Order: sequence, then structure tokens, then C-alpha cells
Amino acid sequence: MRPERQHQIWRSEAGSRLWLSGLIAAMQHAEQPEIRRQPVAPEVIAELKAQLGLTASYRSSPISMLRH
Repeated sequence: MRPERQHQIWRSEAGSRLWLSGLIAAMQHAEQPEIRRQPVAPEVIAELKAQLGLTASYRSSPISMLRH
């Protein structure tokens, strides 16, 4: 999915909940000791850095007027 489309999905309440649910599931998976002991592939780290950079670029967009 293109980054622009991902940003549009996150703007809706359902999209935000879906994104947050996915984040929580990923964090719960990553906190398991057997997972934490495994090395992380360099390409995964590169993709993560790219995603974090993309997310940070959206912070400069106007703040939503929706009440959370």
C-alpha cells in the first residue's frame, strides 16, 4: 500500500484503532524472550528506519480537529 493511502486510512477512527491494534500485537509478539533473543536482519532494520522516517514526516501536517 502506498504511504499516502496508509496516512488516509489512519485518519479515520476505525483506521486508527486498526493500526493501534496491530502495533499492540506486534509489541506483544516482540516482548517474548524467545523472539527477543533472535538477531534482526539488516534489511528489516533498514525498512523500520524508513517507516519511522515516513511517520515523522507526517507530524508536520496539520493536527486533526477530531476530538479523541
